[in-house]
Amino acid sequence: MKQDKITKEIIGKYRKITQKALDITKKSISNGKQKEAKEILTMAEAYLSDSNHFEKNSDLINAFGAIYYAHGWLDCGARLKIFNVSDSNLFTV
Repeated sequence: MKQDKITKEIIGKYRKITQKALDITKKSISNGKQKEAKEILTMAEAYLSDSNHFEKNSDLINAFGAIYYAHGWLDCGARLKIFNVSDSNLFTV
């Protein structure tokens, strides 16, 4: 089924997925990569916070986009092996 509208339900679904990925990465920082991980986690958390702000202001497009930016930061950390993760459903590993 093609999804062609951004709804609060869709935002909630993807925010939950990204929050799960964030929780996993916080516990999976590779040895010697704490500085890099902190920067990535800060950015991901900021984008998730932005998403909440946009949603509260009924700006669902930017709320959805901010979630994707947050997850993109986490994926980047996974690909660069800053996070020791292996869940291919949550990360591009």
